[in-house]
Amino acid sequence: MANTNAETDDPTDANSDGDRWDPIRVSGSWNFHLKAHLTVLLIVVVSEFIGTKTYPVGPGQVVILPMLYAVVFGMLLGYQVLGSYVDALRRVVPKEVSEISSPLIVVALMPLGVKYGTLVAPNFYDIIGAGPAFLLQELGNLSTILLALPLALLLGLKREAIGAAVSIAREPTLGIITDLYGPDSPEGIGVLGTYLTGTFLGTLFFGILGGLAPITGLHPRAIAMACGMGSGSMMTACAGSLATAVTAVPEDEILAFAATSNLLTGLTGVYVVLFVGVPLINKLYSVLNPTIGGN
Repeated sequence: MANTNAETDDPTDANSDGDRWDPIRVSGSWNFHLKAHLTVLLIVVVSEFIGTKTYPVGPGQVVILPMLYAVVFGMLLGYQVLGSYVDALRRVVPKEVSEISSPLIVVALMPLGVKYGTLVAPNFYDIIGAGPAFLLQELGNLSTILLALPLALLLGLKREAIGAAVSIAREPTLGIITDLYGPDSPEGIGVLGTYLTGTFLGTLFFGILGGLAPITGLHPRAIAMACGMGSGSMMTACAGSLATAVTAVPEDEILAFAATSNLLTGLTGVYVVLFVGVPLINKLYSVLNPTIGGN
């Protein structure tokens, strides 16, 4: 996919692909690579040791997963956070480790993209048999563009708003935007910001939403489908609390609808974002930014 830095507000010469991947070249950087990978390994071990924690909150529940701990630890260990106060930590996790880690996010997402691709053919007939409701639900993701883009522009975001508002920004969207624009681009920063916000607050929000959703009067199956929005952790929290709060529909049926919805969102979401979401938000940005864009 071509890099689209030419579309940014500051039309400077775009970095070449070689420049983009220079930070992760191992030649002359073995020491920093070793520090980066050992730090990540330590974060994973500690996060998995803590494990998943579940806390009831009214009719819902809060599910805190190891992924959340890993994100927090990774941010805190950065050279600009705790590293700016602890000299010993800054020597272990210097600036070069952060520069290596940023482009490696794209590399780490590649196996996930392959996984999504391998799911298409084996599940083709299941997708067709799931009915139009499952397939059309992905269009609901596009509503984030109509709602979030104007708000982001009013708050003063520029091209960051494209990455932040193109969808709910889970792993497939993060991979698409960082591949199209680069992880250090305004769009890449925007999608990463929404991704991290979802990681921090998404499970909490969906866990509570699943328990409170029945008061809306919507059918439990429809709410279960809404739980499957592309994140396994959020889907689990939402469907679990919904199944606890609802008695009209069996728990297994709630979980089945949520899981099927989540699978289809992962399969179709990549193509909707790539072929519909990105062109649509770029067009709306060009129209709205001159009118309501902040400084």
